[in-house]
Parts: sequence; C-alpha cells; structure tokens
Amino acid sequence: MKTFHCQHCGQAVFFENVSCLKCGSTLAFLPDRLNMAALEQVQGKEELWRPKARGKEGAARYRLCHNATTQNACNFAVPAADPNPLCAACRLTRILPDLSQPGNPGRWYRLEAAKRRLFYTLAKLGLLSPTPPDGESDGPVFEFLADQPGQPVMTGHSQGVITINVTEADDAERVKRRVEMHEPYRTLLGHFRHESGHYYWNQLIADGGQLEHFREVFGDEQADYQQALQDHYARGGSIPDWQDNYVSAYATSHPWEDWAETWAHYLHMVDLLETASSYNTRLSIPGQGVELEEVINPLETGRPEFDQLVEQWVPLTLLLNSLNRSLGQEDAYPFALSPGALDKLRFVHDVIFQTRSKTSAAATRAAAKTESVAAQSKQEPAAAP
Repeated sequence: MKTFHCQHCGQAVFFENVSCLKCGSTLAFLPDRLNMAALEQVQGKEELWRPKARGKEGAARYRLCHNATTQNACNFAVPAADPNPLCAACRLTRILPDLSQPGNPGRWYRLEAAKRRLFYTLAKLGLLSPTPPDGESDGPVFEFLADQPGQPVMTGHSQGVITINVTEADDAERVKRRVEMHEPYRTLLGHFRHESGHYYWNQLIADGGQLEHFREVFGDEQADYQQALQDHYARGGSIPDWQDNYVSAYATSHPWEDWAETWAHYLHMVDLLETASSYNTRLSIPGQGVELEEVINPLETGRPEFDQLVEQWVPLTLLLNSLNRSLGQEDAYPFALSPGALDKLRFVHDVIFQTRSKTSAAATRAAAKTESVAAQSKQEPAAAP
C-alpha cells in the first residue's frame, strides 16, 4: 500500500491509521476519493465530519463507518448522503464471526483489514465502484465463519460469495497450514486476492466473452474440478517442472485455480510496485547494469505496459529479498517467473485493463449524457400549467 499524508500537517500516515501522530487529527479513508484524510467534526452535528487542510475546510460531509464508531474495527468514512451506516467495504461482509467468542474480535479486525486492502486495489483498478449508489454494495460478498463440531469451514468461493475460515487470521494456524500444504506464500491478504480471482473469473471471463482466449492460455476449465483437486493432493501437491508454466504448485491443480493464483500474483505485483513508487524508489542491480530511474505506479497510470511492469518487478523483488535476508528473514518473494507464467500474468493484465477502458468509456458517455440532458432542461421553457 502506498504511503499517504495528513493534509492538515503533512505527516506521513498509513492506510490503517485512525489518528495523526503529529497533529492528533482524526483520520479516515474516504472511498469516494480513494485517499486518507484528516477530519474534523461539523459544529453542531457531532455525527458529521468534514476534511480539513492547512488553513481551509472541506465542503464535503461524512459519517464514520458504523464499525468504526461501535467496534473500532474500521477506519473508512461514509458520504453523509449515503443511507447505509456501513462503509463501502464493510457492507460487503454478510456474516461475521461470533464476536462473543474469545479471540474472534481480533480475528475479525484482521480479516476486515485485509479485505479493505483488497477493496482499495480493486477500486483503483476499476473493478468495483468505491461509491455504489443508494446504500448498495459492489463486488463479492464475504462470509467469515468458524469451524463447528462436525462442520469444518472451507475457505473458497461460490456464486459470488467468498467464505473465509476465521482461523486464517491466526498466525500460528496459518503457518501450520502453509507448511502442511506446501504453500510458501500463504497469507491472509493472499487468500482474499486468490478468492477474488474466482469471483472475477465469472465477471470477466465467463460473462465477459473471454472463454476461448482463456482456454488457449490456461486450459479447459470444464475438466472435473473435484477430481482435479483430489489428483493434485494425491500426487503431493505439485508436478515436475511446474515452474515452467505456473506461478505456484497449487496452480497446476485445475485451470480455475491457475487463474486464481495468477490473478492473486498480479495483485501482489501492482500493489508492491505502487508501494515502491510512493517512496520514489530508484535502484540498480550491482554488476548487471540494470537501473530504474523511477518505479511507476500501475494503479495511477492510465494503462501501463506489461513489459515495463516486469522490467521493474524483477529488480525490485531482488532488493526486497536482499533486505529480508539482512534481517535474518526468508525471502519475501520466493518465486522466479518463467516465460509461461509471464504469459498468463500478461493475460490477466490485458483483461483487467480492457475492462477498465470499457468502464471508463461508459462512465464518460454517461456523464456526457447527463450534462446534455441538464443543458437541455435549462434551455427549454417551462411547460404551461
């Protein structure tokens, strides 16, 4: 996630912050602006807040998300005119864990924090609306469930609903499963990104006229899914030389999982590049003559070239791994992308930005139509009574 700043005092602030450590201002993320803001209460209306900046006040009005005021579990704001008490991210969650159970409030907070990061990236990519109308929501629905006696919860996606087992928010349990299932990049945010890939497969591939092209790149998704997963685990979770064509061993199990793993990997890529860009990162690889004058932000660039992203991604991950090793940690990015895997990432990139271009064009046409209608209404005389 990129670094933001407090508009009141200029202090650097982060995506999860609720107050500025320098000036003490209340902070909230404004989905309609996709930005953090320092807020102050509107005089005489304690439930309303407005952005403040150096020497001036913002005109917009907001409420804090219901989960912020009652549970301290959110830092998003809601436009004052929106009738929904929940922010655009929190309203995506349909079922919460039982908060009366020990440990669940903390698990829920970590789940929502990861989901908000996913929300930000999807919104920046134009894949969901950060300001859905009339209190509605846009994007997948989430259910955070806990295992019950005889009823284990499987993390997954079905018919637009993403289910996450709340134990994935426990570091010890997640690391245990990471080792058992040979998944070196198993993280909470990674789960959200992976499962969102299944959701957007339906949106962008099945319903987006991309099936034939998808099958050329990933294979035939009509292969028996359950049998494919059984075969995957029966052979120990991988196939020989899987690195030649896949981003992970799990991606070899079925074309749907290959897509979801590649999708998640692409979101890793654009998020890390955005973070590096926000720090004005410039680097060179010693002895190789590779220099990056400036890392681009793919979430702010109109349509970045995929080859340019890869050119910046490789040296950036080398730096990231070297920094981790300096602290005695394992590589943060334990992958080496093959030409076959890059072809699949390119496909994801192209599908996303084709969709983004269509969405932007449709929004422009709608705005132009609205302006035209407004102009005509001003010019036409009022009808006689």
